[in-house]
Amino acid sequence: MRKVYYNLRRMPVLRIPLVAASLVGAFAGAQQPPLRTASLESHEGLTISAIPWTDAAKYKEKFPKKSPYAAGVLAVEVSFRNDSDDSVKVNLSRIRLTVHLDAENTQEIPSLGAEELVQAVLKPGGKDPTATRKKLPIPVAIPKSGKDKNADELQREAQDASVPTGVIAPHSTVKGLLYFDMQNQFDLLETAHLYVPDLVLMRGNRALTFFDIDLGQPGSQ
Repeated sequence: MRKVYYNLRRMPVLRIPLVAASLVGAFAGAQQPPLRTASLESHEGLTISAIPWTDAAKYKEKFPKKSPYAAGVLAVEVSFRNDSDDSVKVNLSRIRLTVHLDAENTQEIPSLGAEELVQAVLKPGGKDPTATRKKLPIPVAIPKSGKDKNADELQREAQDASVPTGVIAPHSTVKGLLYFDMQNQFDLLETAHLYVPDLVLMRGNRALTFFDIDLGQPGSQ
């Protein structure tokens, strides 16, 4: 997988604060516990909310044996609510987590598929927390060596918890997890934005304005 940068002119959009858990639960659906806080952006009939899982305990239900968070991978719970009369297609593979490494360097981290998450979590070697910060490495595929029960189980858990589809039907909500390999540099979330660039109104194949959701200040956008 290669690193991708975007230099699109960012258009003004409506950003709505959301703090009350009851309000989040109202549109996120009754199947999952309500979010405590969320960063949220809404325009053109589509609302996207996002909350990073920065509490290790949050991962226990979805990943009871091997937590991605312990391996430096961040899960972001995302909800797509379509209030329009037309279906919207979101290219999930194009979603990026934009972080500022320093005053002059910005990087966009690609989201991980279930198999890529397994590679990030189970890859050999440790991380040196005292090392000088540098650009986060792009995930590299690790060849499989035979059947690995733990890897298969983790991949299944990641797939089950992930966003199930990129097609949001009219007046419906789709939600799930996106994964980003932060290499344990979770302090970068203070400057992080969830960038969703590729959205299309399926009737007429009309492109929608991208979303750029500030994750560093949930509830205060």
